[in-house]
Amino acid sequence: MGKEIEIRWSDEPEEHDYPAAESYLSPIFDEETAAKTIQKLRRAPDSHFKAKDIFRASGLSLLGVSNSHVEKDRNKIAAGKKLSPLLLVRDKANGKVVVADGYHRMCSVYSFDEDAVIPCRIV
Repeated sequence: MGKEIEIRWSDEPEEHDYPAAESYLSPIFDEETAAKTIQKLRRAPDSHFKAKDIFRASGLSLLGVSNSHVEKDRNKIAAGKKLSPLLLVRDKANGKVVVADGYHRMCSVYSFDEDAVIPCRIV
């Protein structure tokens, strides 16, 4: 059996994750709603969910390890570097979770362990 990889996490999302999330949310919601959602994410408590459960709740496809962003995050994991928590938004109207920031990180983590618990901020 191979060496288990420890997936390490930062305590807080990186500051640049919030503008990235707002950029992603802006085509989905109007600008005011997107901005208010980011404010809520900044204040949201930490939550933890398994990678496979976030995928199922989001309805997203899994990006393969050949994706350059996934590969970059896989290399971070292998090097023992910390990843930033995911930023998630509950889309109650559609019964889904929107991955506002962290899609590539989630795919990278899943490629190592689908049962890995991922820290998130969710509103």
